[in-house]
Amino acid sequence: MVFPIGDDNSDMRIVPVVNYVLIAINVLVFVLFQGMGTNDKFTYSFSTVPLEIRTGKDVVSDDHVVVDPATGQELMAPGLQPTPWSVYLTLLTSMFMHGGTAHLLGNMWFLWIFGDNVEDRMGHPRYLGFYLLTGLAASMSHVVMNLHGPGSLIPCLGASGAISGVMGAYLALCPNRQVRVLLLRVVTVIPGYIAVGLWFLFQLISGIGLFGGGSEESGVAYAAHIGGFVAGVLLAKPFVMGRPETSDGRRFFMR
Repeated sequence: MVFPIGDDNSDMRIVPVVNYVLIAINVLVFVLFQGMGTNDKFTYSFSTVPLEIRTGKDVVSDDHVVVDPATGQELMAPGLQPTPWSVYLTLLTSMFMHGGTAHLLGNMWFLWIFGDNVEDRMGHPRYLGFYLLTGLAASMSHVVMNLHGPGSLIPCLGASGAISGVMGAYLALCPNRQVRVLLLRVVTVIPGYIAVGLWFLFQLISGIGLFGGGSEESGVAYAAHIGGFVAGVLLAKPFVMGRPETSDGRRFFMR
């Protein structure tokens, strides 16, 4: 597994204000509205439920017992909560919620590393539109792969779909930018196309046989990651049309 530590920012032209605001919103939603992961009522009201998106109807269910596949322990799982407005808006709200502290920190770290360079290429307004659009594409990818079956009633949340779109744009716009990574317990510097390419390869391998959009055992929506990434690659160049070119980051400066 490749874990990014930092990348070359020596040619940055703008302060990535939108990226900072997105990170702040994610953190504030988790702390203030999700109660650091303890407010199940809020979380289960505003997450994306594939069956709700397919039917356009809100689904409410009772708490129920589930069995942890790793330990065999029985746990009480919260039921789906009423959504106070159109269920389709959960495609947006779910992008700013997380399942736990580790989930939040991991996503925000990747956004911190890769988002500023993409915002620098696109500019502030375009980057915001791009982030939201690829996030929606990721959510819809997960929904399409979970239209029926048990997965259709499992809520999906997290910023990783939109961040996957950012990483797809990073691959398209900054393929040779130098990225410092932890690879096989060794810190090394590799081009962006290798760093991002290895991450995407891991998503594909992990998603093989899980074309229901995610594994109930892992709790990871691989279809959302893949869908967001592909959308990011395809939309990156249109979103920088008319913007001035920049160097591809061959100098090296770590933040």
